[in-house]
Amino acid sequence: MPKTARRPVIAGLLTAASLALALSGCTPANEIAPADARDDAPAADVKARDAQLAADGKGTKDSKDAKNGKDAADGSDVDCREVKCVALTFDAGPSENTDHLLDILKKEQVHATFFMLGKNHIAERPAEVKRIDREGHELANHTWSHQILTGATPAEITSQLSRVQKAVHDLTGKTPTLMRPPQGRTDEKVAKVSKELGLAEVLWSVTAKDYLTNDSKLITKRVLDQTEQDGIILLHDIYPGTVPAVPGILKELKHRGFTIVTVSQLLSPAKPEPGMVYRP
Repeated sequence: MPKTARRPVIAGLLTAASLALALSGCTPANEIAPADARDDAPAADVKARDAQLAADGKGTKDSKDAKNGKDAADGSDVDCREVKCVALTFDAGPSENTDHLLDILKKEQVHATFFMLGKNHIAERPAEVKRIDREGHELANHTWSHQILTGATPAEITSQLSRVQKAVHDLTGKTPTLMRPPQGRTDEKVAKVSKELGLAEVLWSVTAKDYLTNDSKLITKRVLDQTEQDGIILLHDIYPGTVPAVPGILKELKHRGFTIVTVSQLLSPAKPEPGMVYRP
């Protein structure tokens, strides 16, 4: 359904509303697709973004590097209003595989968004968190211990998210603005707490289900079969079959004319809005 037809879910009638939404193809009021977010960006943000592109000498249609799937270190030459973008994201790290992944991304001049776990990950691998930040990737929140948030109390949700916010800030001086709920499970309660913490939720359109297989060729095929413009790819850098699949995925996506970006680059000139759910 076109964005102009989006309508809010009626409070207190979640079951009936969910059924109606499934049948009609409409989405909840706090859910938006990346392309719609770009179209709805405030005029001031659009003006600022266009000025940045002009100052960088890129323009919106003349960036040869962007069209070839190459972006500057800060991503300033990527304009997903004009080029075919897809966001690359990794969940549940950092892990023992993350340094290898970062080597690949650096070689391929690609930036990704890392939705990181706190317990046994950020807490145990601070050097990898700092490197993710230092090399221009996007730091994001995947909760402290992968607790399913829809079954948690508001206090528990706050703890799960705020502990990661603090841990990342303590290591990098930056506070994430994006979070991904474990298993993609969210509701109005999760959205409310996320908004209070300054976090937007990010779901996905492409999954290799790499938690079920270590077959790198199968992971590659699943990603390539599902990827379309303005998609968000979900992978996990904690599984042994995933990182070896990344070079082939990137090579073929570039061959197909995709520019690979972070989630925030995909949304630009819009800025992630706390409490919103971004789903392609």
